[in-house]
Amino acid sequence: MENPEGGGEFLKVAPGRVAAPIPFEFARVVLPVADGPCSFLVFASQHSFVEFDAPETQAAGEPTISGFPVDESAKYFLVLVALCEPRLRDCSSSVIPTVPEVLERLRGVPDGVELTRAAVNFHIDYLARTKLRVKPLSGSRKADWQRAALVSIALRFDLVREEHLNRLNP
Repeated sequence: MENPEGGGEFLKVAPGRVAAPIPFEFARVVLPVADGPCSFLVFASQHSFVEFDAPETQAAGEPTISGFPVDESAKYFLVLVALCEPRLRDCSSSVIPTVPEVLERLRGVPDGVELTRAAVNFHIDYLARTKLRVKPLSGSRKADWQRAALVSIALRFDLVREEHLNRLNP
């Protein structure tokens, strides 16, 4: 949810959340989709959700699927967690690790020991092109914008959360 009248304020609402307070008079709902941006404006005076365990909701149709399906056991996800680590540990941080810093961070992780610089670059490119479908910004260097966009999307849509930091050694 974004505040269309504000200076970039937004908040994330988890699936199934009941009575989430939205501090805006009206809000722009932004959904992750494959074919460009999808958003709409709503007046949100009262919120309610259905119980997922209720029998009447089980027959109501297909379950909601993630706009960005990621495999948390995959190496690309480990690279994404390493990219997001500075912002997860300090939300005011603007640091985005470089490929050598990601590689060094993953050296002590069992799944990251055999990763090379080329492998980390491949996983970043795979995340950007296939999994999170980020679009290039004009006038920016490839490595910089890709890593920044991946971190932004991963954190904004809760693809990487603090609990995922346990995949990295302290």
